[in-house]
Amino acid sequence: MIYDAEFDVVVIGGGHAGIEAALASAKLGAKTALITLDKEKIGLMPCNPAIGGIAKGIVVREIDAFGGEMGKAIDATGIQYKTLNTRKGPAVRSPRAQADKEEYRKYMVNRVSNTENLTLIEGEATDIFLKKNRNEIEGVEVDGKIKIKTKSVVVTTGTFLEGVIHIGDKQIPAGRMGEKPSNKLPDFYRRAGFPLQRFKTGTPARLDKRSIDFSGLEEAPGDEPPPKFSFWTEPYGSYWFKEGQKKQIPCYITYTTPETHKIIRENLHRTALYGGAIKGIGPRYCPSIEDKIVKFENKERHTVWLEPETKDGISIYPNGLSTSLPEEVQWEMYRSIPGLENVILLKPAYAIEYDIVPPTELYPTLETKKIKGLYHAGNFNGTTGYEEAAGQGIVAGINAALRAFGKEPFYIRRDEAYIGVMIDDLTTKGVIEPYRLFTSRSEYRLHLRQDNPVLRLYKKAYDLGMITEEQYRFVKDIEEEIKYWLERYKQEKIKINGKGVKVIELLKRSDIHVKDLEKYGADLPDKNYIQEEVDINVKYSGYFERERKMNEKMRHLENIKLPDDIDYSKIPGLTKEVVQKLSKARPITLGHAARLEGITPAAITAIMIYLEKIKRTKVGEN
Repeated sequence: MIYDAEFDVVVIGGGHAGIEAALASAKLGAKTALITLDKEKIGLMPCNPAIGGIAKGIVVREIDAFGGEMGKAIDATGIQYKTLNTRKGPAVRSPRAQADKEEYRKYMVNRVSNTENLTLIEGEATDIFLKKNRNEIEGVEVDGKIKIKTKSVVVTTGTFLEGVIHIGDKQIPAGRMGEKPSNKLPDFYRRAGFPLQRFKTGTPARLDKRSIDFSGLEEAPGDEPPPKFSFWTEPYGSYWFKEGQKKQIPCYITYTTPETHKIIRENLHRTALYGGAIKGIGPRYCPSIEDKIVKFENKERHTVWLEPETKDGISIYPNGLSTSLPEEVQWEMYRSIPGLENVILLKPAYAIEYDIVPPTELYPTLETKKIKGLYHAGNFNGTTGYEEAAGQGIVAGINAALRAFGKEPFYIRRDEAYIGVMIDDLTTKGVIEPYRLFTSRSEYRLHLRQDNPVLRLYKKAYDLGMITEEQYRFVKDIEEEIKYWLERYKQEKIKINGKGVKVIELLKRSDIHVKDLEKYGADLPDKNYIQEEVDINVKYSGYFERERKMNEKMRHLENIKLPDDIDYSKIPGLTKEVVQKLSKARPITLGHAARLEGITPAAITAIMIYLEKIKRTKVGEN
């Protein structure tokens, strides 16, 4: 076959997964192409104009620790910042920010357009070509005519594969409102033998700010000082902006009413969801308003957050009011809510159905098991959320580049990052509904906090080539300084009421923090970030040790790699069912195998005995 162009890596789709995949691949030196239908819509926020949230905000900081872009983008374009769960412990806190969605999009378009090793191609990916052996990537077709040769392909098509928008009984083929779906690429997946699942998500209407009466509504301001997402955004080496550095815009809170619920109940049969038009499975943790009314029928009201989509524009996002009701019913429903009595709808709410490939078809590297060099990331793997998509994107992009260079792949373990928790969940357990990340999904959540992603991941990022020598040294110095102050406070004593008390014992009190030590005559670290880390490490040391002991056994299993060519049918003691599951899943480590559904501790023991036998045989042969 004659090709029109050649790249090391081709990324299909310019959403949040595609951005991080393409930028990561290019950063590692791979000649990269990003194929997107409209280059001006790179980084578009088709749903909630916000970044972060419970666990999600931690993922953004993990992406940042790996040299990704999402954290820097929201720091540059955010209009309101909050830290969620501040009344709870540090393990479940997380940053969230409202974005100026237009500025965010422009930031990402500019970043992708001006990155070395990265070429933007406007068009539709219509086919993927395989080598003659049929299990390895050879190229990509664009618009049915342009042929691009490549070693790796990352597919990040979001909601575009055979996408259909539903507004009541009206159906519109679309990947997003106003954009055509991808109806040709699914043919490749069917030919290649991949199963396809049908999923559903949705978005609320957009409201005209000028038609809303805010006078009686509850104001929801941002935090001061505001949290930032990137460790590398000024002030360098901190997760906080300087007080007053960011001008913030308030959001507002209102509630549904009994009249709202009555309108919805009377028109349930006209929704795409309950009328039978939608066959796809929707997200349990982000339900439509009609879903809430049906499933929580005794609840008198539901909260609605009115969130500005831009700094100076008129569009308001009513978070909590996603629906697939007919447009005329939407007007009636929205106007039954306090403050919205005379509201004007700029755009109607809609639901969207689309195809995904089950993520159990992937290795934890996000490479498909069937085809070498083919990677999947984002909503196409059954997730929901910009942050989950971007976290997968950076992993897929790094691995696609490593494959193109003939290097060993990398993957993130569950105990290293929420990105690792998510990918392990997806590839091990699969999805029966759109996946959303929560802190409760991790058994390592005391370790995987919002305050320490860069400390957890900087060495791995540096070894990959994703952060610079300067960044590496900066974080290493901070890590060493944290250790220094912890050791110093273990030895140093101060006098309280004439008695000598070790500083570390004083810090274990809930009402005493590192910043308070000065009044007791003790020295402090210069950087606020180091003070915060020392404080957390002292106060929660007992909990950290308990979690460490609980997870020690699983960490040991994670370090036992399974050979690529292992034949499970030859392992004594495994049932046929277990052999089938292991042969299909092809787990990379024993820990991965242990988390597969139906794999018993006895099966893990049998595999360990078999691996040890192989090891002794090889030693004997040598």
